[in-house]
Amino acid sequence: MMLRLSRHAAALCFVAMAVFVAVTAMEFLYFRQLSGGLPSLDLRWTGFTPDEGMAWLTALGRRGSEIILVWHYLTFDLLFPALLSLTLVSLILATGRRLRNFRALSAQLQSLFALVLVLPYTLADYAQNIAVARLLSDFLSANPDSLSFASALIVTKFALLAIPVIVIAVFHLAGQKQRQA
Repeated sequence: MMLRLSRHAAALCFVAMAVFVAVTAMEFLYFRQLSGGLPSLDLRWTGFTPDEGMAWLTALGRRGSEIILVWHYLTFDLLFPALLSLTLVSLILATGRRLRNFRALSAQLQSLFALVLVLPYTLADYAQNIAVARLLSDFLSANPDSLSFASALIVTKFALLAIPVIVIAVFHLAGQKQRQA
């Protein structure tokens, strides 16, 4: 079942890109207006200080927090991490199958390899979404510790996302090199 994902890599890439464009458009065309031009915490891939996090929450106010909670965290961010994860798994499998050594592995090992690379990102992204959603829904939970934790999860999410992306790039380049040889 998992190996069939590689057949749908292009479609998954297209859908993931469409959702990403929609989320990005909402960020720049709507969410930034709610926060006085401050970027959402999700986009701060290097993290943020507790003061920067509080400044964003304060600028949003109650109404802005509710809007972002509903339109970002309870809609797009419920779907996007899973969609991106499926896309990454499909790309690992598709690019890996172009390599003799990867193709020689059993279907279960190929699937397990892809899952082991992608699942940490998925879990970190959902954990980060829960942490930020909690901050948005309950201002009393916003303290330096909770804001630092959310920041650390955001940095971790992006670091873990880099791993499967790098593997896909390496597989792609190795596949190109194998074809030329």
